[in-house]
Amino acid sequence: ITTVMAAAARLFLRGSKLSISGVGTGTHGSVGAAVLKLSPDRSSRTKTQRRHASHFTFQPDPVPTQYGPTQKMNLFQSITSALDNTLSSDPTAVIFGEDVAFGGVFRCTVGLRDKYGKDRVFNTPLCEQGIVGFGIGVACAGATAIAEIQFADYIFPAFDQIVNEAAKYRYRSGNLFDCGNLTIRAPWGCVGHGSLYHSQSPEAFFAHCPGIKVVIPRSPVQAKGLLLSCIADRNPCIFFEPKILYRAAVEQVPVEPYSIPLSQAEVLQEGSDVTLVAWGTQVHVMKEVASMAQEKLGVSCEVIDLQTILPWDTETVCKSVVKTGRLLISHEAPVTGGFAAEISSAVQEECFLNLEAPISRVCGYDTPFPHIYEPFYIPDKWKCFEAIRKMINY
Repeated sequence: ITTVMAAAARLFLRGSKLSISGVGTGTHGSVGAAVLKLSPDRSSRTKTQRRHASHFTFQPDPVPTQYGPTQKMNLFQSITSALDNTLSSDPTAVIFGEDVAFGGVFRCTVGLRDKYGKDRVFNTPLCEQGIVGFGIGVACAGATAIAEIQFADYIFPAFDQIVNEAAKYRYRSGNLFDCGNLTIRAPWGCVGHGSLYHSQSPEAFFAHCPGIKVVIPRSPVQAKGLLLSCIADRNPCIFFEPKILYRAAVEQVPVEPYSIPLSQAEVLQEGSDVTLVAWGTQVHVMKEVASMAQEKLGVSCEVIDLQTILPWDTETVCKSVVKTGRLLISHEAPVTGGFAAEISSAVQEECFLNLEAPISRVCGYDTPFPHIYEPFYIPDKWKCFEAIRKMINY
């Protein structure tokens, strides 16, 4: 009964329809219904989004001319471009999920069904365990499976399929079989009015599981390159997309396919006093914090985008901490058991004699993600700045 009631409530929120066969057909007018319907009208939604986005400023990376001609894209368009590149070059590639045939709730698959047909881009029932289970079967059969979970918050029903099946398939068969052609996409993180069921950052749950890779981009350029790397990787990958950046992040993105190596963190800004580590949206918060620390405290910060959560780049982070002697890690997920704890432990073991102050974590609180109090919950630049000030004065 509980399962039926939950399914009914989710259908109501998502604005989707079920056919007699039980397949979710969706509606073109239900774009982002699960999140956007939480605000009363379009104008108030826009104000809420702008107010939330004010806790960071997106700064485009330099134009990546090494990958060829570029085009101005926001993050969801860069995702579409990556998927388009994959479908055009790989005849076995298929994209599936709830409402993807109509473009998806955030428009990441818009136009792909018309271009490649209903056999390669298609809707699924509202059943996450079914989506991932089907993806495992497709990948094991030798095709390239790109599954979309409509929101990262709804990935939990598929937890068993991901950690007990996809992640272990190669190991339990002694490398005779694998489902390495499986990539799972999901919108991730807070958006300004998503509340407790559309704002979660569940990367730490999957970081505990060997056999999968977990990737989170910070920008349109990174999103396309990292997603193409996930699709090409011979291990099942989870690709979390920061939903607040879908439209807030705009930069010049290469049109042709290119790859960015997985499990390699990127040093975005070199510094000498404090190492700042983050991923996804929080990278932009850290970049602002670094500027504030330099201006107000005269503190030089080194900013690192981790990019891949599992397996993560221990070497780059530790090398930076040896140089600076201080480490601040920030993420939106709750602090207890968050991935910042794993980074803290590894750095403490490797760099203990180099540390000038205790490692600091600025993260979400140990509560469900709130609605009206979201601005107090998120680890904004002021909380991170205060943590830097304490470390310097330690």
